[in-house]
Amino acid sequence: MDPLTTPVRLHGRATWLLGQLTNQGHRLIGERMHANGVPSRSYYPLLAALADSGPSSQADLGRRIGLDRSDVTAAVTDLEGRGCLERAPDPADRRRNLVRITEGGLRFLGELDAELDSAQEELLAPLSPGERKTLIAMLARLVDHHTGLRISGTEER
Repeated sequence: MDPLTTPVRLHGRATWLLGQLTNQGHRLIGERMHANGVPSRSYYPLLAALADSGPSSQADLGRRIGLDRSDVTAAVTDLEGRGCLERAPDPADRRRNLVRITEGGLRFLGELDAELDSAQEELLAPLSPGERKTLIAMLARLVDHHTGLRISGTEER
């Protein structure tokens, strides 16, 4: 038996297949993020959320992208140190801070966009454009159903 042949019981298990694909996606993104001096994959969704919606509290930001509060705090602190984000008191509630993306953060996000596009291209290489669009739409439905995170605009970038 070929040592790379997976057990037959796993062939039809979406959970196992998605896990294997997730591992590959994380590897590809991790390699590209590391090459850009980014220690965490969470930086990209955090910057993307702020670019899309404007200033946000850290708590709202974490809920919006499905990231734990302590991970948001660590990422915001590092990105602020890099000049990508700024924190300022919320005019409506001086007890909380709002985080906003800076011009430097927008430039950095653009660089990360290119890296993630490359990773996605490599990950989805065996699929046609139509298959990619279908896969992304189905995955978005599953994420929405199981997490409550609203995925809109699921067409491929």
